[in-house]
Amino acid sequence: MTSPMIRMTGMVKRYGPVAAIDGVDFQLGEGEIHSLLGENGAGKSTLTKMLSGVATPTSGVIELDGRPVTFETPADAMRAGINMVYQENSLVPSMSVAQNLFMGDEKLFNRLRPLYIAAQQFLQSLNFNVDPWASVSTLGVAQRQMVEIARAVRKNARVIVFDEPTASLTPEEKHHFFNLIRRLKQDRVSIIFISHALEEALEISDRITILRDGKLVETGDAKDFDRARIIAGMVGRESGIEGETAPADAKPPGKRVLSVQNLSMGKAVRNTSFSLYSGQVTGIFGLIGSGRTETAKVISGVLKRNMFHGGEVWLEDKPVRYRVPRTAMRDGIVYVTEDRKAEGFFDDMSIAENIGMGFLAAGFNKSQVVRRSDIAEVAKYWTGKFNVAALSNEARVIELSGGNQQKVVIAKSLVQKPRVVFFDEPTRGVDVGAIAEIHRLIRELSRSGITVVVISSYLPEILSISDRILVCRKGRIVEEFAAGTAEEKTIMYAAVH
Repeated sequence: MTSPMIRMTGMVKRYGPVAAIDGVDFQLGEGEIHSLLGENGAGKSTLTKMLSGVATPTSGVIELDGRPVTFETPADAMRAGINMVYQENSLVPSMSVAQNLFMGDEKLFNRLRPLYIAAQQFLQSLNFNVDPWASVSTLGVAQRQMVEIARAVRKNARVIVFDEPTASLTPEEKHHFFNLIRRLKQDRVSIIFISHALEEALEISDRITILRDGKLVETGDAKDFDRARIIAGMVGRESGIEGETAPADAKPPGKRVLSVQNLSMGKAVRNTSFSLYSGQVTGIFGLIGSGRTETAKVISGVLKRNMFHGGEVWLEDKPVRYRVPRTAMRDGIVYVTEDRKAEGFFDDMSIAENIGMGFLAAGFNKSQVVRRSDIAEVAKYWTGKFNVAALSNEARVIELSGGNQQKVVIAKSLVQKPRVVFFDEPTRGVDVGAIAEIHRLIRELSRSGITVVVISSYLPEILSISDRILVCRKGRIVEEFAAGTAEEKTIMYAAVH
């Protein structure tokens, strides 16, 4: 590339003695789609945060159109035409979708109706099915991601950084998003695309850069890469990671542990019925809005089913009705959330304190008096078991990479010694190495006799990890497949039709 729009040279970012980015060079051409790949903690987000004014470089030079620039705040970067769509959304929950879209561009006097009409027309032009009048707090993870993307596109940025933009989107929504990226490319907008979905990076990119442990491994044209080469660059070896997630022989069901009959909650869950068995991984697949998450939340006490005609839930031979998660936990039913930042951990607490909260919630100590040394010992065991990468267990969870945050969320749930575990999108925003670790953990749990449910919108994951597959559509379980005979097209057909 003779004259890149963006040139970053010798970039270094240190947090105390630790270098999150160490001497990285990066270039971005006009109208180029450039994928930035690496495991969690490789430095991808840190590098782009320095470009977008969120983080201040320890050293290094950033050039825009051949001139050195310094961005002290995100507003400085936005004025220069650089916008970032974060993996964890930055919307204002109490405001509507339209207000979030036009935030910062308000006039002295605003008429609401024209504002909402303009927002609706803009969202429709992007093929995003989001109500502009809706409060952001009522949206699901996928719809919030759409609003984030729409807000960045509306700013007419010259450079847009997408950090895991497709992690929550359905296949159809991903198709629309990729078409949007291609339209932006035609308009000479430059894209930095951060993703753990390697196939997506290979499909959409012009060039690919791989980081490992904060250092540049290699950069090249996307056509020169394949999945094996990318993984080898990310982990530093020829990897057997793909084999770790290969489908195993489906295990026969053990005893029936949980039975659901005609479960209902508003319009989200409608007279759904199914059973779960010990020692088996049950995969639940469905599109966004199919009611799969709400079903798991009702069973585990996060949401309340209908007071009348709400159906029945039987835990072995005992009818149960949970109004809060605490009582479900005491009976051994745990839900691991899909939105780890909003619902999964306390971001101002340390790793040890978060895992300790799970230990306290389980109520093993009836006196409710727990020594800090007990918490530290429990945290040490689980962080070691899950290979949580951190300087110490006293590090705040918010400072960890996405994959390590997810491990802490899972540890906080498993410390409660559950009999039934619902994993909702357990590998969303997680790198290939951590995916393999989480899948191995899920299989270990099922082999130990625990009833495991994996809710995922990524069909290859459902097919690789499940012993049996349930398909959810319009609030109901509509089909069941044996893992060994199921095919992607038949599962998707059941989810759509």
